[in-house]
Amino acid sequence: MADMRAFRDAVTGWAAGGPESTEGGPAGELAERLGVRTTVLLEGLSDLAAVEALAVRYGRDLPAEGVCAISMGGAMNIGRYAAVLGPPGLGLRLAGLCDEGEQGFYDRGLARAGAPRRGFFVCATDLEDELIRALGVARVEEVVRAEGDLPAWRTFVRQPAQQGRPAEHQMRRFLGTKKGRKIRYGRLLVEALDTARVPAPLHDLLAHL
Repeated sequence: MADMRAFRDAVTGWAAGGPESTEGGPAGELAERLGVRTTVLLEGLSDLAAVEALAVRYGRDLPAEGVCAISMGGAMNIGRYAAVLGPPGLGLRLAGLCDEGEQGFYDRGLARAGAPRRGFFVCATDLEDELIRALGVARVEEVVRAEGDLPAWRTFVRQPAQQGRPAEHQMRRFLGTKKGRKIRYGRLLVEALDTARVPAPLHDLLAHL
C-alpha cells in the first residue's frame, strides 16, 4: 500500500507538471515495479474512500490486481491525468466515476488524450447523492447518529436556508459542510449498504475492473 501511495504521489506531481514530467520518471518506474495496469480516476477523496471501501466489501485487493484508484482533485483535471496515464503517457487502462454535470469535462479530456470513454460511469448528481438514495435518509441518519453527528445534523436542518428542501438534498449538503466529513462518510455509507443495493455506477465500476 505504501508503494501504491508513492505511485499516486508521483502521478499527481507529473500531472501538475513537476519533475516527473520527463517520460514518466518515478511514476513510470513505480507503475512497472508494482504491475499497475489500470488507474481509476476519481474527482475527489470522498469518491476514493467509497471505491476503496466497496472493493473491501467485495473481497477485492485492488493493488494486488494492478489497479490504482487516484483522486484528481476535481473533474477539470481529467485531461491532465488522462494524458499522463493514458495513451500519450504510461499507456495504462483508464476507468472512473464522474458526476452528471461534469460529463463534458470527461468527454473532452478523454478525447484529447485518445482514451476510450468506456469504463467511466456517471453518477446522477454525484456519488453522495447515489449513496443517500440507495440507503434512504433514515438509514443515513442512523450512520450519522453512530458517528456522533446527529446534533449537528439537527441544527443544520433547522437553518432557514434548509426549510422546504427535500431531506435527501439536505443530507447531501450536510455531508459537505465540514472539512473531511464527505471523505469519512464516503467510506461509512458504503459500509452501511446492503450489497444488493449498491448504486449502479459504483457497482458497474468495480465489475469493470
